[in-house]
Amino acid sequence: MKKAFKKPATVVALDIGTTKVCVVIGRKNEHGQLEILGYGKEVSEGVSRGVVSNIEKTVNAIGSATDRAQKRSEIDFNWVHVGIAGQHIKTLQHRGLLTRENNLTEISAEDIQRLENDMHKLVLPPGDKIIHVIPQEYVVDDEPGITDPIGMSGVRLEANFHIITGQITATNNIIRCVERNELKVADVTLEPIASSISVLSEEERQAGVALVDIGGGTTDLTIFQDGVVRHTAVIPFGGATITKDIKEGCSVMPAQAEKLKVKFGAALAAEVFDNRIISIPGLKGRDPKEISEKNLARIIQARVEEILDYVIWEIQRAGFDRKLVGGIVLTGGGALLKDIDKLTEFHSGMSTRIGFPIENLAHGYAEEVASPVYSTAIGLLMKGIEDVESGRIKYQLFEPKKEELVLEEPDENAKLDDKSWLGNVFKKTKEWFETEPDTGF
Repeated sequence: MKKAFKKPATVVALDIGTTKVCVVIGRKNEHGQLEILGYGKEVSEGVSRGVVSNIEKTVNAIGSATDRAQKRSEIDFNWVHVGIAGQHIKTLQHRGLLTRENNLTEISAEDIQRLENDMHKLVLPPGDKIIHVIPQEYVVDDEPGITDPIGMSGVRLEANFHIITGQITATNNIIRCVERNELKVADVTLEPIASSISVLSEEERQAGVALVDIGGGTTDLTIFQDGVVRHTAVIPFGGATITKDIKEGCSVMPAQAEKLKVKFGAALAAEVFDNRIISIPGLKGRDPKEISEKNLARIIQARVEEILDYVIWEIQRAGFDRKLVGGIVLTGGGALLKDIDKLTEFHSGMSTRIGFPIENLAHGYAEEVASPVYSTAIGLLMKGIEDVESGRIKYQLFEPKKEELVLEEPDENAKLDDKSWLGNVFKKTKEWFETEPDTGF
């Protein structure tokens, strides 16, 4: 008996960043690999440090990226999975307790869900809302260190939760920008958690690893150990801060500073030759400006070291100093800086690699999508597919609007169906009027 073929779920991910807006459409193939059906990217000018600061510019950027993705994929959609980040993100630890009435029955998924739902009743500072409730470990009748209590017997069920909160206004502004493009938000996910899905392996999550996502406005840190999220933090510096340092240190225009960083920038000044000079055009009527590549690297290295100091401090504050066997994984657009992995190893003393979102991609993907710039978008895509396939989120990818369901006008030249009594009546009536009357003369 052949197994019935189940149509794979097609999902759309939307990453609204400080420097770019990415839209990616994909689904899983029969081998469980991710097929990218279309993608689009647009420069983002309405977002500052991960938070929407200009509604109109953000709406336009989302619209442009969406149009490009639709043209590439030839797929209509109005549901998207959106990422959220920014300095307003906060975390807290909380312990939940559930006393079960019957100790003879097994602990079920409903019991776990009740425990998690209780966390959403926590009193938060005004203006904040819970984005994620992540269980870390369970305790069943004073037996600690349980990762999956389903199926066990017990009366007293406890759990430690890592709770991630964010500002209600920041979330509402993102949703408003999406809805202004006639799209609907299926789910909102913290961006560093999404990036970890596309970049980290299961072995790294178990061994202990720090994922550092260097974006345009912020640097997001997520620490994993024993397969679960242990700590998250948002550092208010990113690639845009490095560009601003170059602009001020080299006395150049912002666009020139960005080009210098991308084309000639390096995070380790010791690896750059002393005699290399970069010549850039001067302002109108002025001589070209000459900049030492070594000095450019020194400016970049100073800011990257400051970001890494914050990362190391957060790792120590969370109590994971010298406990991360997997070391550090760098991703995001800032990870494309030359020698940034070497500088991270020297500065932190931990093994470091650059994370590319290619481990789960099917063959034939576009080279552009393989960049760390798309780590968050592809992670959102993978989480969205998992949520849809598990039934946690249900929707139809494209739902026509009521005004689009317009009845077609009847074609006067169309052949009427003789079996239809209405058609026969219309036909007889037409013949009666067209036939010349018999006057008898």
